[in-house]
Amino acid sequence: MHATDIIAKKRDGGELSREEIEFFVQGYAKGDIPDYQAASWLMAVFLRGMSDRETLDLTMAMARSGDMLDLSDIAPVTVDKHSTGGVGDKVSLIVAPLVAACGLPVAKMTGRGLGFTGGTADKLESIPGYRTDLNDAEFRAQLAKIGIVLTGQSADLAPADRRLYALRDVTGTINAIPLIVSSVMSKKIAAGADAIVLDVKVGNGAFMKTLADAETLAEAMVRLGTHAGRRVVALIADMNQPLGWAVGNALEVKEAITTLHESGPADLREHCLVIAAEMLALGGKAADKSEALALAMDMLSSGDAWQKFRELVEAQGGDVRAIEEPERLPQARLIEPVPAPRSGYLAELNAVEVGSAVVELGGGREQKDDLIDHSVGVVVHYKVGDLVQKGTPLFTVHAGDEAKLTAARERVLAAHTIGDDPVQRLPIFYKRVAE
Repeated sequence: MHATDIIAKKRDGGELSREEIEFFVQGYAKGDIPDYQAASWLMAVFLRGMSDRETLDLTMAMARSGDMLDLSDIAPVTVDKHSTGGVGDKVSLIVAPLVAACGLPVAKMTGRGLGFTGGTADKLESIPGYRTDLNDAEFRAQLAKIGIVLTGQSADLAPADRRLYALRDVTGTINAIPLIVSSVMSKKIAAGADAIVLDVKVGNGAFMKTLADAETLAEAMVRLGTHAGRRVVALIADMNQPLGWAVGNALEVKEAITTLHESGPADLREHCLVIAAEMLALGGKAADKSEALALAMDMLSSGDAWQKFRELVEAQGGDVRAIEEPERLPQARLIEPVPAPRSGYLAELNAVEVGSAVVELGGGREQKDDLIDHSVGVVVHYKVGDLVQKGTPLFTVHAGDEAKLTAARERVLAAHTIGDDPVQRLPIFYKRVAE
């Protein structure tokens, strides 16, 4: 079997066998197949696509390229959730302890931010001492002890995906449905999740810009997960404005803390409760979504979800004082409220522009090795459809220096469109996708 023959077969529209896919993926993971051949193969897949069977075989080959965690000896069912990325998306910080507090183990390996989308691992590292580098033994021990783990992706988990993703990023092959599906689902399968809730974002602040594209992706991931023997549900969520108010690592941790204390933005709270209810129903902790939602609301109001978050931070080496007294979290040197230039209805709040402004402030990465400033970010004060009063704070910039503050102020101001006519509020979710 030769890599050139496999590339040519896909280039010409052929359907690859399981053996051919396995040979190519394992060969690339081991370094036997060079980047230039892998890049050619990725472009062939991008242009020719893959069948459901090919996509499943690719996913399983990538999952088997490294460690495959089996958590069945720790818990009969473990659940995970995955977001396709967005702006102000601190959902995992709230949902994971909320679901774990209900007695359903949550085993989650999470990623870092790249570009305008934030990463959960970066947000957690805003908490002094918090470790996101647990090894497999630590991962299993903590899950057995407290029923929750939130850590970065293990170096030994789906290494083929890590290499292929880096190559996709520089070869213009990111937005191929089979490659997205196999990348997401290979990591979830390798990490041992039995049930998975997919939070698929759509809009200007997401990778999927149209509802049709988001539906195609959601349906493909649900189909694949089901064929792989997992219970999978996808929810398509709006990302035409930031989720919640805060965008930026420590700022989002603070907002997650307020939400766990039954405060915080209404859209974020509702989003988290719906995702948690899906996880609880899928994991068998409730008979239906109505019962699951009631259970999640009880855990939030009782304080049990907050206590589980506190337990998580302590278990992973974080300074618990920093979440009990959030003023101990990283604070920006400069904080400037920016007044609304006119009165009217907020017609648009461009999420990608807000996320990009935070990257320019130093709160995100343009390259994978960039260092980030956990203290900086933007807090918006209005949502699409709200009535804005001239002179009231439209948003607040948290910055480390004057030049970056000025640039962010202008960019985020331009991201707000205020008009004279009333505007319909944006939905939180558009659609639920399940087999």
